[in-house]
Amino acid sequence: MSVNQLHPTNRLNTSCAQCSVLGLCLPLGLSAEEANRLDRLIVQRFKVKKGAALYRAGHQLRSLYAVRAGSFKTNVLSNDGREQVTGFQMPGETLGLEAISTDQHTCNAFALEDSEVCPIPFSQLERLARELPSLQHNLNKRLSREIVQNHEMLMMLGNMNSDERLAAFLLNMSQRLNMRGYSSREFVLKMHRNEIGSFLGLRLETVCRSIANLREHGLVEVTRRNVKIHNMDGLKQLVAGCHRRLS
Repeated sequence: MSVNQLHPTNRLNTSCAQCSVLGLCLPLGLSAEEANRLDRLIVQRFKVKKGAALYRAGHQLRSLYAVRAGSFKTNVLSNDGREQVTGFQMPGETLGLEAISTDQHTCNAFALEDSEVCPIPFSQLERLARELPSLQHNLNKRLSREIVQNHEMLMMLGNMNSDERLAAFLLNMSQRLNMRGYSSREFVLKMHRNEIGSFLGLRLETVCRSIANLREHGLVEVTRRNVKIHNMDGLKQLVAGCHRRLS
């Protein structure tokens, strides 16, 4: 990783107790003393410029990264260089969990905007988790969540048509942003449409057509990256399969 891409920030501002996403991050449910012990593992935060790689596939696992600000995408590349987006991460979520089994990152992580992360050295985190059952519980929950999300993605790709996939994606973004104090009905997407298509297993033109379908039926309006959800219940019904395809 280039020093021009990652910038350390002031150590004095890294207190977990003062973080705006404390309720979504690893210290959730820890006592003040336990949170302080976790906090001491974080030597300093890093700023990651838009478009820069936090880590790449094949890099050794040294740290997990708690997203403090901004957003990221993870992806893998095929042998011929085609991108497959595997996820989008927001503040309070953890990057690097996929590397635990092999001690090597199996995907790339890129900042979708100017972002900030808290690197937590994994070997030290493991030792601390053995001493703090509440911290181990939080780690287990995050690993379980990764498995559940993978199952949900398989279900989406196997059973949903393009309109339903896009509706499910927008609902997921809405819910996650709302958990972070943002509007559930009006928000800005940080990723390009082709990245959404890669994540959903859709071609760019199919994504654009589904956006038009959702708009024509009064469910959602998407202007560039600005999203307005006009009919939340209608979106949920579409995802539930009440309307198999918009026509």
